[in-house]
Amino acid sequence: MTIKCLTIDDEPLALKQLESYINNTPFLETVALCQSAFEAMEYLSNNEIDLMFVDINMPDINGMDFVKSLTIKPQIIFTTAYSEYAMEGFYGRCH
Repeated sequence: MTIKCLTIDDEPLALKQLESYINNTPFLETVALCQSAFEAMEYLSNNEIDLMFVDINMPDINGMDFVKSLTIKPQIIFTTAYSEYAMEGFYGRCH
């Protein structure tokens, strides 16, 4: 079984690095790379995914608020370069 992954990050280098990690994992498949939550919303309106890698610190709408806004939530892995978001990303699982 292949796990379909969507990755959201406003930093192009981080997006490419995550894509590389996903593509080097045999059971994961990158189906979309998005540079904003709005781009991801558009993709999700027409496609189903299994797993989403979401940057927490993004302009316009942060990753936490984006996930909270979803009615159908895939599995989520929060990503960030900022240690101050670690506790919120781990304990603040968005229901």
